[in-house]
Amino acid sequence: MDSDKEELEFAPIQGMGRHKGPLENGNSQCAGAAVPCLEQIRTVEDSDDEVDHPLVYKISDRPPVHLILLFGFQQAIISIAHQLVVSLLVAEVVCASNDSEFKARLLSSTLFMTGLTTLLMVTIGVRLPLFQGAAIEYLSPLLLLGTVDSTFCTTVPASGEATAALNVTANVTSDEGRDIILNAVTSLQGSLMIAGAIHTFVGATGIVGVLLRFIGPMTIIPAVLLIGLYMIKATAKFVIIHWIVAVITASVTLFLSLYLGRKKTPIPACSRKKGFRIIWYPFHQVFAILIGMIVGTIACGIITAYDLVPNDPNNPRYHTRTDSRIDVLDKAEWFYFPYPGQFGAMGFSSTALVGCLLATILSILDSVGDYFACARACHVPPPPRHAVNRGLTVEGLCTFLAGTIGCGHATTTYAGNIGAMGLTKVASRWVFVAVGVIYMLIGVLGKLSAVFIMIPEPVLGGALMSITAVFIGVILSNLTEISLKSTRNLAILGLALLVGIMVPYFIENNPEIIETENLALKNFLKMFFGNANFAGALCAFILDNTVPGTKEERGILAWSKPDYNDKSDYIETSELYIPPMPKEMRRSKWLKFIPFLPEPEVDITREGFERSVSVDREDIDVL
Repeated sequence: MDSDKEELEFAPIQGMGRHKGPLENGNSQCAGAAVPCLEQIRTVEDSDDEVDHPLVYKISDRPPVHLILLFGFQQAIISIAHQLVVSLLVAEVVCASNDSEFKARLLSSTLFMTGLTTLLMVTIGVRLPLFQGAAIEYLSPLLLLGTVDSTFCTTVPASGEATAALNVTANVTSDEGRDIILNAVTSLQGSLMIAGAIHTFVGATGIVGVLLRFIGPMTIIPAVLLIGLYMIKATAKFVIIHWIVAVITASVTLFLSLYLGRKKTPIPACSRKKGFRIIWYPFHQVFAILIGMIVGTIACGIITAYDLVPNDPNNPRYHTRTDSRIDVLDKAEWFYFPYPGQFGAMGFSSTALVGCLLATILSILDSVGDYFACARACHVPPPPRHAVNRGLTVEGLCTFLAGTIGCGHATTTYAGNIGAMGLTKVASRWVFVAVGVIYMLIGVLGKLSAVFIMIPEPVLGGALMSITAVFIGVILSNLTEISLKSTRNLAILGLALLVGIMVPYFIENNPEIIETENLALKNFLKMFFGNANFAGALCAFILDNTVPGTKEERGILAWSKPDYNDKSDYIETSELYIPPMPKEMRRSKWLKFIPFLPEPEVDITREGFERSVSVDREDIDVL
């Protein structure tokens, strides 16, 4: 056995084709092995143990199947809390706070649509490693529905005449109560379908691609950064339940990914050629979040075993216990498949439509910002217009489908998983294909989704702490695309962040500042300006396009023309954004008329041949 350190490098798995490893490609030389099937591994001498590689796996890399599943499982559990929170808030909006059967179906629908949208986005959408989850932008408008429309939760759709006042905290078990719930959720369905159709139109027609001429880093950075600051509030709700467990989880994650980020873990392996040996692989880094959550869960198990937190649901720290949601596992169905119209015929609410349209605008802006943030984190060129258009088209179609199923919310790109990639340095799109499949299985298998729901909330809070921190850092790294020596840019960034934080805070503490005779308009304006990232983005957009400045100074040149940047910063080319297409279709001249497809590929050989033939014919005519 060699005494030198060896670095793990994967070669093709039998029956799966070719995939790349951390450094370069490898070739399989053995047909099978006994121990953690590492027969596909070949090792190379690690001459520099302190080299900090940008990524362990690039976007186009395909790790071994067992690692794909582990990486996918890690990314899946990161955002499970958000899916649960959004689903429960939608249940509250439609007056189903205490209807366990309805909430179970709603959660299954949310998880299934999350998996389907993620799968489509990674394969035919923008083709970046992005997680598509329940849109948080829809929460604020939905929670204001009760204020805007006082009859939203009081109308029974039986004959159109009967009404019943119902408290959202009441126990809805009667047939009349169930009718109220179904009427409310079907009202959201029609409104969400219209919003999804508009979202699809914006992407399919390339309107956003045109807007990218005016929307650059100066607009996107403040908008997405304010999302990161908003994530701090959501994280704090989980952390405050038991801050010690949350700090333990975050500390383990950050210690493994940062302090030991340039070290490698010794792993026993064997092959027919070299036999048993020790290889070195950054195992602790790529699974830092998962290991941190396991340690946090063990801590919660100890707290539960010794009753350090009372077994009392009214106790603020009750959800630290590992058995706080044990009843969910008993009540969950073994199998449930969401389908369109499962809650009844689609309805419509003008009030809900206003909220959905506002949320759609914010979702589009956030998604575009996340596309560029993800490209930056993966060290690849910014996404071209056709990729952005295609990504938004997929989001819009899935939002429409979510409306038909009755989820009550759209799906959008999640920023937290981009931060997770920064920690684990695993950006393979195959990992997110696995994430999509995992979520679809969880949505169909009720017992499996219950296991995820049982994760203690402080553990989720600790994971979100480290993820949010890295995500904010990734957003700030986009500042390199603009000129920080320009007083113009510094002033715009400062004002955008100030407005994005101050205006929502001012409206929240002074609700009487917006007074109109129309109650619906009043609440619409509150929703409009009460959203931090929208207020900041609007301020940055107006200033960036009215204050004089060159495209290079504003960063638009760097985003619109990737070749303008130093290519040494990129580890892959823009070819990764091209979706799978037949060669004949790829060369079709009609592609240039479709905004969400790439420019037609030029067949240099054929053009050269035709040109030579035409020249020969001219010579013959002259003779």
